[in-house]
Amino acid sequence: MKPSHIITAVLLTTVILFAAYILIPVKPADNAGGKITAAANYQKLCSGCHGANLEKFAAKAWMEEEGTSSAFNSIKFGIENIGMPAFQKTFTNREIKELAVYVKQGIPADRGTLLPALTADRIIESEVQKFTLDTVVTGLSVPWGMAFLPNGDMLISERAGDLYIFSGGNLSAPVEGLPAIMAIGQGGLLDIALHPDYNTNGWIYFSYSYLDEGSARPTGNTAIMRARLDGLRLVDQQVIFKGEPATDRNYHFGCKIAFDGKGHIFFGIGDRGQHFDFPQKLDNHNGKIHRLNDDGSIPADNPFINSPGALASIYSYGHRNPQGTCFDPLTGELWVSEHGPRGGDELNLIKPGLNYGWPVISYGINYDGTILTHISEKEGMEQPVFQWTPSIGPCGMTFVTGDRYPNWKNNIFLGSLPLKHLERVEIENNQVIHREQLLEGIGRVRNMVMGRDGFIYFAIETPGYILRLIPIEQ
Repeated sequence: MKPSHIITAVLLTTVILFAAYILIPVKPADNAGGKITAAANYQKLCSGCHGANLEKFAAKAWMEEEGTSSAFNSIKFGIENIGMPAFQKTFTNREIKELAVYVKQGIPADRGTLLPALTADRIIESEVQKFTLDTVVTGLSVPWGMAFLPNGDMLISERAGDLYIFSGGNLSAPVEGLPAIMAIGQGGLLDIALHPDYNTNGWIYFSYSYLDEGSARPTGNTAIMRARLDGLRLVDQQVIFKGEPATDRNYHFGCKIAFDGKGHIFFGIGDRGQHFDFPQKLDNHNGKIHRLNDDGSIPADNPFINSPGALASIYSYGHRNPQGTCFDPLTGELWVSEHGPRGGDELNLIKPGLNYGWPVISYGINYDGTILTHISEKEGMEQPVFQWTPSIGPCGMTFVTGDRYPNWKNNIFLGSLPLKHLERVEIENNQVIHREQLLEGIGRVRNMVMGRDGFIYFAIETPGYILRLIPIEQ
Protein backbone atom coordinates (compact mmCIF):
# COMPACT_ATOMS: atom_id res chain seq x y z
CA MET A 1 0.00 0.00 0.00
CA LYS A 2 1.28 3.44 -0.92
CA PRO A 3 1.95 5.90 1.92
CA SER A 4 -0.73 8.21 0.58
CA HIS A 5 -3.24 5.37 0.83
CA ILE A 6 -2.24 4.65 4.45
CA ILE A 7 -2.78 8.29 5.42
CA THR A 8 -6.15 8.30 3.70
CA ALA A 9 -7.23 5.12 5.57
CA VAL A 10 -6.17 6.54 8.94
CA LEU A 11 -8.04 9.79 8.32
CA LEU A 12 -11.16 7.91 7.22
CA THR A 13 -11.07 5.72 10.34
CA THR A 14 -10.68 8.79 12.57
CA VAL A 15 -13.66 10.50 10.91
CA ILE A 16 -15.82 7.39 11.36
CA LEU A 17 -14.91 6.99 15.03
CA PHE A 18 -15.50 10.70 15.73
CA ALA A 19 -18.90 10.52 14.01
CA ALA A 20 -19.82 7.48 16.05
CA TYR A 21 -18.82 9.29 19.26
CA ILE A 22 -20.98 12.29 18.32
CA LEU A 23 -24.00 10.51 16.89
CA ILE A 24 -24.41 7.34 18.97
CA PRO A 25 -26.25 8.05 22.23
CA VAL A 26 -24.22 7.35 25.36
CA LYS A 27 -26.03 6.54 28.63
CA PRO A 28 -24.99 8.97 31.36
CA ALA A 29 -23.00 7.47 34.23
CA ASP A 30 -25.10 6.59 37.25
CA ASN A 31 -23.60 8.56 40.14
CA ALA A 32 -26.13 7.45 42.74
CA GLY A 33 -23.64 5.01 44.21
CA GLY A 34 -21.07 7.77 44.59
CA LYS A 35 -23.55 10.03 46.32
CA ILE A 36 -24.55 7.28 48.73
CA THR A 37 -20.92 6.49 49.54
CA ALA A 38 -20.06 10.15 50.05
CA ALA A 39 -23.04 10.67 52.35
CA ALA A 40 -22.12 7.60 54.41
CA ASN A 41 -18.47 8.68 54.66
CA TYR A 42 -19.51 12.18 55.70
CA GLN A 43 -21.87 10.96 58.42
CA LYS A 44 -19.27 8.53 59.75
CA LEU A 45 -16.17 10.73 59.80
CA CYS A 46 -17.15 14.37 59.25
CA SER A 47 -20.50 15.06 60.90
CA GLY A 48 -19.12 15.01 64.45
CA CYS A 49 -17.28 18.29 63.82
CA HIS A 50 -19.24 19.73 60.90
CA GLY A 51 -22.80 18.73 61.79
CA ALA A 52 -25.06 16.03 60.39
CA ASN A 53 -26.61 18.56 57.99
CA LEU A 54 -23.38 20.46 57.16
CA GLU A 55 -24.56 23.25 59.43
CA LYS A 56 -21.25 23.75 61.24
CA PHE A 57 -19.06 25.00 58.41
CA ALA A 58 -17.94 28.57 58.95
CA ALA A 59 -18.44 30.67 55.81
CA LYS A 60 -15.20 30.47 53.77
CA ALA A 61 -13.95 31.60 50.37
CA TRP A 62 -13.88 28.03 48.98
CA MET A 63 -17.66 27.95 49.08
CA GLU A 64 -17.81 30.59 46.34
CA GLU A 65 -15.07 29.10 44.12
CA GLU A 66 -15.82 27.17 40.95
CA GLY A 67 -15.14 23.47 41.23
CA THR A 68 -14.08 21.52 44.30
CA SER A 69 -10.28 21.74 44.27
CA SER A 70 -10.04 23.57 47.60
CA ALA A 71 -12.45 21.19 49.33
CA PHE A 72 -10.62 18.22 47.77
CA ASN A 73 -7.23 19.39 49.05
CA SER A 74 -8.58 20.13 52.53
CA ILE A 75 -10.05 16.65 52.84
CA LYS A 76 -7.05 14.87 51.36
CA PHE A 77 -4.23 16.72 53.10
CA GLY A 78 -5.99 18.11 56.17
CA ILE A 79 -5.55 21.54 57.74
CA GLU A 80 -3.09 21.04 60.56
CA ASN A 81 -3.40 24.44 62.23
CA ILE A 82 -7.14 24.00 62.85
CA GLY A 83 -6.96 20.34 63.84
CA MET A 84 -8.55 18.87 60.70
CA PRO A 85 -6.97 15.46 59.95
CA ALA A 86 -5.82 14.30 56.53
CA PHE A 87 -7.87 11.55 54.90
CA GLN A 88 -5.49 10.54 52.10
CA LYS A 89 -4.91 7.18 53.81
CA THR A 90 -8.61 6.70 54.55
CA PHE A 91 -10.21 7.42 51.16
CA THR A 92 -9.28 6.96 47.51
CA ASN A 93 -9.01 10.06 45.32
CA ARG A 94 -12.37 9.17 43.80
CA GLU A 95 -14.00 8.97 47.25
CA ILE A 96 -12.42 12.28 48.24
CA LYS A 97 -13.72 13.91 45.04
CA GLU A 98 -17.21 12.55 45.69
CA LEU A 99 -17.06 13.77 49.28
CA ALA A 100 -15.91 17.22 48.16
CA VAL A 101 -18.84 17.40 45.72
CA TYR A 102 -21.23 16.22 48.43
CA VAL A 103 -20.05 18.93 50.81
CA LYS A 104 -19.94 21.69 48.20
CA GLN A 105 -23.44 20.94 46.91
CA GLY A 106 -24.84 20.60 50.42
CA ILE A 107 -23.71 24.01 51.71
CA PRO A 108 -26.82 26.23 51.94
CA ALA A 109 -27.03 29.29 49.73
CA ASP A 110 -27.69 31.44 52.79
CA ARG A 111 -24.26 31.42 54.45
CA GLY A 112 -25.72 33.25 57.42
CA THR A 113 -27.33 30.05 58.62
CA LEU A 114 -23.95 28.35 59.11
CA LEU A 115 -22.39 27.89 62.55
CA PRO A 116 -18.62 27.70 63.09
CA ALA A 117 -17.25 24.19 63.49
CA LEU A 118 -15.52 23.34 66.75
CA THR A 119 -11.96 23.39 65.46
CA ALA A 120 -8.76 25.02 66.58
CA ASP A 121 -9.42 28.25 64.69
CA ARG A 122 -12.24 28.93 67.14
CA ILE A 123 -11.22 29.94 70.64
CA ILE A 124 -13.79 28.83 73.18
CA GLU A 125 -14.13 30.87 76.34
CA SER A 126 -15.32 29.14 79.47
CA GLU A 127 -15.89 31.13 82.62
CA VAL A 128 -12.24 30.93 83.66
CA GLN A 129 -10.30 29.19 80.88
CA LYS A 130 -9.92 29.72 77.13
CA PHE A 131 -9.30 26.66 74.97
CA THR A 132 -9.58 25.17 71.52
CA LEU A 133 -10.71 21.73 70.48
CA ASP A 134 -8.36 19.27 68.80
CA THR A 135 -9.64 16.18 67.00
CA VAL A 136 -7.25 13.31 67.81
CA VAL A 137 -8.91 10.09 66.58
CA THR A 138 -11.72 9.61 64.05
CA GLY A 139 -13.43 6.62 62.50
CA LEU A 140 -14.70 5.03 65.72
CA SER A 141 -18.21 3.97 66.73
CA VAL A 142 -18.66 3.81 70.53
CA PRO A 143 -15.21 4.35 72.08
CA TRP A 144 -15.35 3.49 75.79
CA GLY A 145 -11.97 3.09 77.48
CA MET A 146 -8.80 5.12 76.90
CA ALA A 147 -5.39 4.46 78.42
CA PHE A 148 -2.00 5.92 77.48
CA LEU A 149 1.09 3.75 77.20
CA PRO A 150 4.47 5.15 78.32
CA ASN A 151 5.53 5.75 74.69
CA GLY A 152 2.49 7.97 74.10
CA ASP A 153 0.41 5.39 72.21
CA MET A 154 -3.24 5.17 73.22
CA LEU A 155 -5.22 2.01 73.92
CA ILE A 156 -8.86 2.42 72.85
CA SER A 157 -11.69 0.01 73.56
CA GLU A 158 -14.79 -0.09 71.37
CA ARG A 159 -17.93 -1.25 73.15
CA ALA A 160 -18.61 -3.70 70.30
CA GLY A 161 -15.65 -5.75 71.56
CA ASP A 162 -12.56 -4.46 69.74
CA LEU A 163 -9.33 -3.11 71.21
CA TYR A 164 -7.07 -0.80 69.20
CA ILE A 165 -3.72 0.93 69.55
CA PHE A 166 -3.58 4.50 68.25
CA SER A 167 0.02 5.23 67.27
CA GLY A 168 1.57 7.81 64.98
CA GLY A 169 -1.82 9.11 63.91
CA ASN A 170 -3.16 5.70 62.87
CA LEU A 171 -5.38 3.02 64.38
CA SER A 172 -3.94 -0.47 64.48
CA ALA A 173 -5.71 -3.63 63.47
CA PRO A 174 -7.77 -5.07 66.33
CA VAL A 175 -5.65 -6.45 69.17
CA GLU A 176 -6.13 -10.21 69.59
CA GLY A 177 -6.57 -12.17 72.80
CA LEU A 178 -9.74 -10.72 74.33
CA PRO A 179 -12.17 -13.01 76.16
CA ALA A 180 -15.73 -13.84 75.06
CA ILE A 181 -17.71 -10.60 75.44
CA MET A 182 -21.46 -10.00 75.77
CA ALA A 183 -21.51 -7.01 73.42
CA ILE A 184 -25.25 -6.41 73.58
CA GLY A 185 -27.09 -3.24 74.64
CA GLN A 186 -24.95 -1.38 77.17
CA GLY A 187 -22.61 -4.34 77.48
CA GLY A 188 -19.32 -4.88 75.70
CA LEU A 189 -15.65 -4.07 76.12
CA LEU A 190 -15.65 -1.23 78.63
CA ASP A 191 -12.84 0.47 80.55
CA ILE A 192 -9.04 0.16 80.35
CA ALA A 193 -6.51 1.06 83.06
CA LEU A 194 -2.77 0.53 83.42
CA HIS A 195 -1.38 -0.79 86.67
CA PRO A 196 0.32 2.06 88.61
CA ASP A 197 3.59 0.10 88.25
CA TYR A 198 3.01 -0.71 84.58
CA ASN A 199 6.61 0.12 83.68
CA THR A 200 7.70 -2.71 85.95
CA ASN A 201 5.00 -5.36 85.56
CA GLY A 202 3.22 -4.54 82.26
CA TRP A 203 -0.28 -5.30 83.56
CA ILE A 204 -3.27 -3.79 81.75
CA TYR A 205 -6.75 -4.11 83.29
CA PHE A 206 -9.99 -4.39 81.32
CA SER A 207 -13.61 -4.27 82.43
CA TYR A 208 -16.13 -5.98 80.18
CA SER A 209 -19.43 -7.81 80.20
CA TYR A 210 -18.53 -11.47 80.07
CA LEU A 211 -20.56 -13.89 77.99
CA ASP A 212 -21.70 -17.06 79.73
CA GLU A 213 -21.19 -19.38 76.78
CA GLY A 214 -23.05 -22.21 78.48
CA SER A 215 -26.39 -20.39 78.44
CA ALA A 216 -29.11 -20.90 75.84
CA ARG A 217 -29.44 -17.13 75.40
CA PRO A 218 -26.86 -14.33 75.88
CA THR A 219 -26.24 -14.07 79.62
CA GLY A 220 -23.49 -12.41 81.62
CA ASN A 221 -22.32 -9.80 84.05
CA THR A 222 -19.34 -7.53 84.62
CA ALA A 223 -15.84 -8.98 84.76
CA ILE A 224 -12.27 -7.72 85.21
CA MET A 225 -9.35 -9.22 83.31
CA ARG A 226 -5.71 -8.29 83.36
CA ALA A 227 -3.20 -9.10 80.62
CA ARG A 228 0.06 -7.95 79.08
CA LEU A 229 0.53 -6.55 75.59
CA ASP A 230 2.83 -8.26 73.10
CA GLY A 231 2.61 -6.42 69.79
CA LEU A 232 -1.01 -6.72 68.68
CA ARG A 233 -1.80 -9.61 71.03
CA LEU A 234 -2.76 -9.85 74.69
CA VAL A 235 -0.87 -12.51 76.63
CA ASP A 236 -0.80 -13.78 80.23
CA GLN A 237 -4.57 -13.23 80.52
CA GLN A 238 -6.00 -13.58 84.03
CA VAL A 239 -9.70 -13.07 84.83
CA ILE A 240 -9.51 -11.71 88.39
CA PHE A 241 -13.22 -11.04 88.92
CA LYS A 242 -16.57 -12.24 87.54
CA GLY A 243 -19.77 -10.64 88.79
CA GLU A 244 -22.59 -12.88 89.95
CA PRO A 245 -25.34 -13.62 89.31
CA ALA A 246 -25.29 -13.58 85.53
CA THR A 247 -28.46 -12.33 83.87
CA ASP A 248 -29.77 -11.84 80.33
CA ARG A 249 -30.54 -8.18 80.99
CA ASN A 250 -28.18 -6.10 78.88
CA TYR A 251 -27.81 -2.87 80.84
CA HIS A 252 -26.34 -1.33 84.01
CA PHE A 253 -22.95 -3.05 83.88
CA GLY A 254 -20.94 -0.14 85.31
CA CYS A 255 -17.88 -0.15 85.02
CA LYS A 256 -15.00 2.32 85.46
CA ILE A 257 -11.68 1.25 87.00
CA ALA A 258 -9.51 3.22 89.43
CA PHE A 259 -6.37 2.38 91.43
CA ASP A 260 -5.65 3.93 94.82
CA GLY A 261 -1.86 3.69 94.57
CA LYS A 262 -1.81 1.25 97.50
CA GLY A 263 -2.19 -1.94 95.53
CA HIS A 264 -6.00 -1.88 95.29
CA ILE A 265 -8.33 -1.74 92.29
CA PHE A 266 -11.84 -0.24 92.60
CA PHE A 267 -14.77 -0.56 90.22
CA GLY A 268 -18.57 -0.43 90.28
CA ILE A 269 -21.28 -2.71 88.94
CA GLY A 270 -24.82 -1.48 88.33
CA ASP A 271 -28.00 -3.12 89.58
CA ARG A 272 -28.31 -4.95 86.21
CA GLY A 273 -31.83 -3.62 85.84
CA GLN A 274 -33.12 -5.51 88.88
CA HIS A 275 -33.06 -2.82 91.55
CA PHE A 276 -35.44 -4.51 93.98
CA ASP A 277 -33.40 -7.73 93.94
CA PHE A 278 -29.75 -6.76 94.29
CA PRO A 279 -28.44 -3.37 95.52
CA GLN A 280 -29.52 -3.65 99.18
CA LYS A 281 -28.42 -7.28 99.61
CA LEU A 282 -24.81 -8.30 100.23
CA ASP A 283 -25.07 -11.80 98.76
CA ASN A 284 -24.53 -10.60 95.16
CA HIS A 285 -22.15 -8.30 93.28
CA ASN A 286 -24.73 -6.01 91.64
CA GLY A 287 -25.36 -2.42 92.72
CA LYS A 288 -22.01 -2.27 94.51
CA ILE A 289 -18.56 -0.69 94.50
CA HIS A 290 -15.88 -3.39 94.77
CA ARG A 291 -12.31 -3.37 96.06
CA LEU A 292 -9.70 -6.01 95.26
CA ASN A 293 -5.98 -6.39 95.51
CA ASP A 294 -4.36 -5.95 92.12
CA ASP A 295 -4.12 -9.73 91.66
CA GLY A 296 -7.82 -10.25 92.37
CA SER A 297 -7.46 -11.42 95.95
CA ILE A 298 -9.53 -9.85 98.74
CA PRO A 299 -7.95 -7.15 100.95
CA ALA A 300 -7.91 -8.22 104.57
CA ASP A 301 -9.53 -4.95 105.70
CA ASN A 302 -12.50 -4.96 103.30
CA PRO A 303 -15.60 -3.92 105.29
CA PHE A 304 -17.70 -7.08 104.86
CA ILE A 305 -14.99 -9.72 104.90
CA ASN A 306 -16.24 -11.14 108.21
CA SER A 307 -19.98 -10.64 107.58
CA PRO A 308 -21.82 -13.97 107.19
CA GLY A 309 -23.34 -14.34 103.72
CA ALA A 310 -21.74 -11.17 102.34
CA LEU A 311 -19.46 -11.18 99.31
CA ALA A 312 -16.04 -10.11 100.49
CA SER A 313 -15.18 -7.85 97.53
CA ILE A 314 -17.98 -5.38 98.39
CA TYR A 315 -16.74 -1.94 99.50
CA SER A 316 -20.06 -0.02 99.45
CA TYR A 317 -23.60 -0.81 98.32
CA GLY A 318 -26.94 0.69 97.32
CA HIS A 319 -25.77 1.96 93.89
CA ARG A 320 -27.80 2.13 90.69
CA ASN A 321 -25.28 2.34 87.83
CA PRO A 322 -21.81 3.77 88.60
CA GLN A 323 -20.29 5.37 85.49
CA GLY A 324 -17.36 7.37 86.86
CA THR A 325 -14.72 6.25 89.40
CA CYS A 326 -11.67 8.32 90.36
CA PHE A 327 -9.55 9.46 93.29
CA ASP A 328 -9.05 13.05 94.39
CA PRO A 329 -5.30 13.57 93.88
CA LEU A 330 -5.16 15.98 96.84
CA THR A 331 -7.12 14.05 99.47
CA GLY A 332 -6.91 10.47 98.16
CA GLU A 333 -10.67 10.07 98.55
CA LEU A 334 -12.78 8.00 96.16
CA TRP A 335 -15.50 9.73 94.11
CA VAL A 336 -18.13 7.99 92.03
CA SER A 337 -20.76 9.36 89.65
CA GLU A 338 -23.79 7.28 88.83
CA HIS A 339 -26.91 7.37 86.73
CA GLY A 340 -30.20 7.89 88.47
CA PRO A 341 -33.52 6.97 86.84
CA ARG A 342 -35.41 10.00 85.48
CA GLY A 343 -33.59 12.60 87.57
CA GLY A 344 -31.48 11.90 90.60
CA ASP A 345 -28.07 11.35 88.99
CA GLU A 346 -25.55 11.34 91.83
CA LEU A 347 -22.03 12.39 92.72
CA ASN A 348 -20.95 10.35 95.73
CA LEU A 349 -17.99 10.36 98.09
CA ILE A 350 -17.43 6.68 98.79
CA LYS A 351 -16.64 5.39 102.28
CA PRO A 352 -16.13 1.71 103.16
CA GLY A 353 -19.16 -0.24 104.29
CA LEU A 354 -21.74 2.50 103.72
CA ASN A 355 -25.16 2.17 102.11
CA TYR A 356 -25.91 4.75 99.37
CA GLY A 357 -29.62 4.04 99.39
CA TRP A 358 -30.71 2.80 95.96
CA PRO A 359 -33.59 2.05 95.44
CA VAL A 360 -34.98 2.84 98.89
CA ILE A 361 -34.14 6.52 98.56
CA SER A 362 -33.74 8.53 95.38
CA TYR A 363 -34.27 12.02 93.97
CA GLY A 364 -35.50 10.52 90.69
CA ILE A 365 -38.71 8.96 89.41
CA ASN A 366 -39.44 6.11 87.03
CA TYR A 367 -38.92 6.71 83.30
CA ASP A 368 -42.66 6.56 82.74
CA GLY A 369 -43.22 9.38 85.24
CA THR A 370 -44.54 7.21 88.07
CA ILE A 371 -43.21 7.42 91.61
CA LEU A 372 -40.27 5.14 92.36
CA THR A 373 -39.97 5.96 96.05
CA HIS A 374 -41.60 8.62 98.22
CA ILE A 375 -38.44 9.34 100.23
CA SER A 376 -35.06 10.83 99.37
CA GLU A 377 -33.52 10.49 102.85
CA LYS A 378 -33.39 7.73 105.43
CA GLU A 379 -31.33 7.08 108.52
CA GLY A 380 -28.42 4.77 107.79
CA MET A 381 -28.30 5.72 104.10
CA GLU A 382 -25.86 8.21 102.62
CA GLN A 383 -26.84 11.40 100.84
CA PRO A 384 -25.12 12.25 97.57
CA VAL A 385 -22.66 15.12 97.64
CA PHE A 386 -24.62 16.44 94.66
CA GLN A 387 -27.58 15.27 92.60
CA TRP A 388 -28.63 16.29 89.10
CA THR A 389 -32.35 16.71 88.43
CA PRO A 390 -33.08 16.75 85.55
CA SER A 391 -30.54 14.07 84.64
CA ILE A 392 -27.36 14.81 82.74
CA GLY A 393 -26.43 11.13 82.34
CA PRO A 394 -22.88 11.51 83.75
CA CYS A 395 -20.42 9.19 82.06
CA GLY A 396 -16.68 9.08 82.61
CA MET A 397 -15.05 11.28 85.23
CA THR A 398 -11.61 12.67 85.96
CA PHE A 399 -9.91 15.19 88.20
CA VAL A 400 -7.90 17.81 86.33
CA THR A 401 -4.24 17.44 87.27
CA GLY A 402 -0.99 19.08 86.16
CA ASP A 403 -0.36 22.69 85.21
CA ARG A 404 -1.83 23.01 81.72
CA TYR A 405 -5.20 24.30 82.97
CA PRO A 406 -4.35 26.47 85.99
CA ASN A 407 -7.91 27.76 86.39
CA TRP A 408 -9.40 24.27 86.28
CA LYS A 409 -6.90 22.54 88.53
CA ASN A 410 -8.47 19.82 90.68
CA ASN A 411 -11.90 20.43 89.17
CA ILE A 412 -13.91 17.34 88.28
CA PHE A 413 -14.80 16.89 84.60
CA LEU A 414 -17.64 14.56 83.61
CA GLY A 415 -19.25 13.76 80.29
CA SER A 416 -22.97 13.98 79.64
CA LEU A 417 -24.53 11.33 77.45
CA PRO A 418 -28.09 12.60 76.75
CA LEU A 419 -27.40 16.34 77.06
CA LYS A 420 -24.16 16.09 75.03
CA HIS A 421 -21.81 18.37 76.92
CA LEU A 422 -18.87 18.44 79.32
CA GLU A 423 -19.70 19.16 82.95
CA ARG A 424 -17.11 21.03 85.02
CA VAL A 425 -17.55 20.75 88.80
CA GLU A 426 -15.66 22.73 91.44
CA ILE A 427 -15.17 21.01 94.79
CA GLU A 428 -14.30 22.66 98.10
CA ASN A 429 -14.26 20.80 101.42
CA ASN A 430 -15.94 17.87 99.68
CA GLN A 431 -18.87 20.03 98.57
CA VAL A 432 -19.86 21.18 95.09
CA ILE A 433 -19.54 24.97 95.02
CA HIS A 434 -19.92 25.62 91.28
CA ARG A 435 -20.78 23.94 87.97
CA GLU A 436 -20.33 24.88 84.33
CA GLN A 437 -21.48 23.25 81.09
CA LEU A 438 -18.99 23.28 78.20
CA LEU A 439 -19.27 22.37 74.50
CA GLU A 440 -23.04 21.98 74.57
CA GLY A 441 -24.21 19.77 71.72
CA ILE A 442 -20.76 18.24 71.07
CA GLY A 443 -22.16 14.68 71.16
CA ARG A 444 -22.75 11.84 73.60
CA VAL A 445 -19.68 12.02 75.83
CA ARG A 446 -18.72 8.50 76.87
CA ASN A 447 -15.47 8.98 78.77
CA MET A 448 -12.97 11.57 80.05
CA VAL A 449 -9.35 10.99 81.06
CA MET A 450 -6.16 12.93 81.71
CA GLY A 451 -3.45 12.09 79.20
CA ARG A 452 0.22 11.61 80.04
CA ASP A 453 0.83 14.86 78.15
CA GLY A 454 -1.33 16.74 80.67
CA PHE A 455 -4.25 17.37 78.29
CA ILE A 456 -7.89 16.47 78.92
CA TYR A 457 -9.10 13.82 76.47
CA PHE A 458 -12.71 12.83 75.95
CA ALA A 459 -14.57 10.36 73.74
CA ILE A 460 -17.89 10.91 71.99
CA GLU A 461 -19.90 8.20 70.30
CA THR A 462 -21.88 7.38 67.17
CA PRO A 463 -19.94 8.54 65.27
CA GLY A 464 -16.99 8.01 67.58
CA TYR A 465 -14.24 10.56 68.06
CA ILE A 466 -11.56 11.21 70.63
CA LEU A 467 -10.81 14.88 71.18
CA ARG A 468 -8.70 16.93 73.56
CA LEU A 469 -8.90 20.39 75.03
CA ILE A 470 -5.96 22.68 74.21
CA PRO A 471 -5.67 25.52 76.73
CA ILE A 472 -5.02 29.10 75.62
CA GLU A 473 -3.11 31.34 78.00
CA GLN A 474 -5.32 33.95 79.58
